[in-house]
Order: sequence, then structure tokens, then C-alpha cells
Amino acid sequence: MTHTPRKRFGQNFLHDYTIIDNILASIQVKSGEHWVEIGPGMGALTKPLLAKAIRLDVVELDRDLVALLKNTFGQQENIEIHSADALRFDFAALAKPHEKLRVIGNLPYNISTPLMFHLLDNAYCIEDMHFMLQKEVIDRICSPPGSKQYGRLSVMMQYYCATEHLFDVPPESFEPAPKVMSAIVRLIPHHKPPVDVEDVAKLNRVVTEAFSQRRKTLRNSLKKLITEAQIVALNIDPTLRAETIPLRDFAKLSNLL
Repeated sequence: MTHTPRKRFGQNFLHDYTIIDNILASIQVKSGEHWVEIGPGMGALTKPLLAKAIRLDVVELDRDLVALLKNTFGQQENIEIHSADALRFDFAALAKPHEKLRVIGNLPYNISTPLMFHLLDNAYCIEDMHFMLQKEVIDRICSPPGSKQYGRLSVMMQYYCATEHLFDVPPESFEPAPKVMSAIVRLIPHHKPPVDVEDVAKLNRVVTEAFSQRRKTLRNSLKKLITEAQIVALNIDPTLRAETIPLRDFAKLSNLL
């Protein structure tokens, strides 16, 4: 049974076994663990995962691929195949009490950011996440203050998770080959956030405003929310731009609201 990749689903299927072996070496699968795979495609990673004697739930939107996966793996007792949209899927419902899920996926570029934040809504039941994403997105996730890639995604993901860029994946590792370089990222939800934030929605609001016009200084980009005097009172230089502000200072600014 074969499947033609569908552009509307952002399908690029991994077929490079060297990359698959590198992924498996990086994620350190242990028997008995409960894994969730998002966007399993034709099962290139599903098959070696199942061989590790784990419990595996896979979430796939494309009904033709769901049929293919059921035909290939449906007889195995340690897999559950869900025909569903991952953006609306209740991942927490998969975890048993006091159980942590390990999540992996080759995420379509067009939904990767909202999907990661959807998963982080259930971070309490997630041990770690390993995703294949556009390298540019991973550079932004992992960027420190002061770099050109540092932005809203960097601040918010680093509030929720420890982030690590593992390795790059070239276009020829996929069928069809995308026009961009991909990479693998490891995200480990913090047991306790690295900074105290009274309201995450306010943190997101401050960060979004600060980066909405990157070339503006804080005194100008945040003037609808916070006065220059209030910024100074927090020992933050109001003439700095958002790209130089660390998470701890964004936390101070959001708590002021």
C-alpha cells in the first residue's frame, strides 16, 4: 500500500534510515514507556518505536494514512491509532494517573507553533518532546537574548521548557524534499518555571507587544501597557530593544500588569 504526499497537509515523509537511527539514539527509548507520535506518516519511525516494547499512541489527520497505518500495524497490541486533528486532540486523556507521556513527531511547518503551545497546555503530563521542525523555527526556539533569531517564540518556549537543538536534517532525507533545512529539537517541560509569572497570558501579551515592532525601544513598544517610569523602577533600561531582554525581565514587566 502506497501513499502520495499531500501538499495541503504539509506532508514530507522521512525515508533516511541514518537520520532515523540518529533520532532513536537521541531519544533513548526504554521499554514500558508511554509514547505519543504525532503525524506518523507511513510509519518510518513508528515501526522501530514499536520494536522497543513501548505503549504507543499515534495521531494522524489524513484518513488514507490512518487506513495504511491500521493495515500495517493494526494487529500489534501495543499501538493505538487515532484519526484526529492534533491541534484539537486531548493529549492529557491518554495519560494514566501519575503517568508521563513522551511525545515525538515530524510536525507540518504550517501548524508547528500552535501545536507545540497546545501540547504545553498539558505539560504536567509530558516528560519530554522531540520534534522535527524547520531549522529556522528551532533556531528561534533555542535562541538566547541578543541574537537576531530571539523573539516571542524564544521567550515563551523557554518559559515552559528547557530547549536543545540536537541535529540538522537535510532536505534529501524526505520525500518529497522540502525547500528548507529541518532539524530535531528536544523540549523538556520545566517542573517549576525558571521565573515567577503571576499570569502567563499577561507575559504573552507583554512579549507580543515588545516584539511587534522589533526596532522600537521598550519605552515605545510597551507605552500602551507600561510607562517609562515603571520600566525604570524595575531596573530595566527603557531604551533597550526587546531582542536584548532576558526572560527574567519580561517576567518582571508582565507581573507589573
